[in-house]
Amino acid sequence: MQTHKSQPDTEHFTAPVSPHILVIDDEPDIRTLLQEILEDEGYDVEVAEDGAHARTAYRQRVPDLILLDIWMPDVDGITLLKEWISEGALPMPVIMMSGHGTVETAVEATRLGAFDFIEKPLSLAKLLLTVEQALESDKKTHHEPSYKTQHGYLVTEPVGRSPIMQRLREQIKRIAEHDSWVLLTGETGSGTQVAAHYLHANSLQHDKPFIEINLAGTSTDINPAHLFGTESNGTVTKGYLEQAQHGTLFLRNIDEADDEIQQLLIDVLQNRSFKRVNGSELFTFQARIVCSSHKNLDDLVSREQFRKDLFYLINVVPLTIPPLRDHREDIPDLLNFYTNIFVDQDKLPYRRFSLAAQNRLRNYEWYGNIRELMNIVQRLLVTSSGTEISLEEVTTALNESDATLSIEPGISIAYDLPLREAREQFEKDYLIYQLRRTGGSVGKVAKLIGMERTHLYRKLRSLNIDPKNILENS
Repeated sequence: MQTHKSQPDTEHFTAPVSPHILVIDDEPDIRTLLQEILEDEGYDVEVAEDGAHARTAYRQRVPDLILLDIWMPDVDGITLLKEWISEGALPMPVIMMSGHGTVETAVEATRLGAFDFIEKPLSLAKLLLTVEQALESDKKTHHEPSYKTQHGYLVTEPVGRSPIMQRLREQIKRIAEHDSWVLLTGETGSGTQVAAHYLHANSLQHDKPFIEINLAGTSTDINPAHLFGTESNGTVTKGYLEQAQHGTLFLRNIDEADDEIQQLLIDVLQNRSFKRVNGSELFTFQARIVCSSHKNLDDLVSREQFRKDLFYLINVVPLTIPPLRDHREDIPDLLNFYTNIFVDQDKLPYRRFSLAAQNRLRNYEWYGNIRELMNIVQRLLVTSSGTEISLEEVTTALNESDATLSIEPGISIAYDLPLREAREQFEKDYLIYQLRRTGGSVGKVAKLIGMERTHLYRKLRSLNIDPKNILENS
């Protein structure tokens, strides 16, 4: 009998995590009082007596909220606030406290980014209300996923009333009740990204971070510093793992991860811990892992193109997202859904699909799945005239879609090249084509191909593609 490594114990954070509050004040009585009151309210509280202890506590665990005294013996609270802001946008709300407050100090603190300013002696009722408001505001600002998962457009859940899609939503909800790691598989454009967001939204950690790493074509841009974060001269940069703590880490297109990234992930997932680069503190990794793949990982493992030990770690609960051709009866609902999205968000004119046009779309093969349907809806809303989209217009759009799914006449694939060089040649031709298609707009290309803009800029630089020169040379 074949044996595998034991599956990871994924039932490790089933209870909702209490918000972690760091109280920084040089007066022992105030620290003790605030800790007792906040803990009675159900918060997880840590205290620091001065700036030095505050820096240490902050490096070891980034809090969900900070209560910060302005006047302290070693460093004032405004200076600490400026330090944390210099590392990037504040990852948590900060409430300033002072017994010697002035209007100028309050204005300075809030101008820098503090959530609010409270004067001493503290009104406990006001303090608790401010803490509650700050955490709620931060939840909306930082943690709630935007669900802009279909080329940047709002999609909150898998769409469709067919038995297949109803069953899929119920499966995701059942999985979300537990904290098992999940492997989502499905064809390109079928909706694995939407499923990952929907899983997080229905979990106990729905108000915690959802951190997504797209490994498609970007493995060379992901290094240990991105994953683990860094420490340098007292400055902390939080990596993806730390940002995802107590929430969900979504490893999108896991099959595209190179050998180095696979090994780094194996080390973290097996040991459930990590250190920041140049750091000494060992952090326990506590987040749900959700991976997606458009390829058969079993086949990749058998061909030694994907690490077997990583596959066993992430394949705890497998879930397959069905292709659109398996639930064609949902196409009318999908047409209405995306029509409304483009009308509401892109201000395109509303047009309805004729019955003949809908029937033609229901009989199409949809090799590009929901993503292809979405693109066709957008194209028809832009190019059609009148209030109704006709069968002829749909037929023309489908023919154009079929053409873009095949190799473009100007793109040649050199089969005698090494794989890496052939891939770079295709990527360069592909991106040049997309830039010409969008008039040289990097933003539009990023949305069109489902790639983050920063990653796309790095890819263009690595391939020596200057978007400004694309149209001039076309």
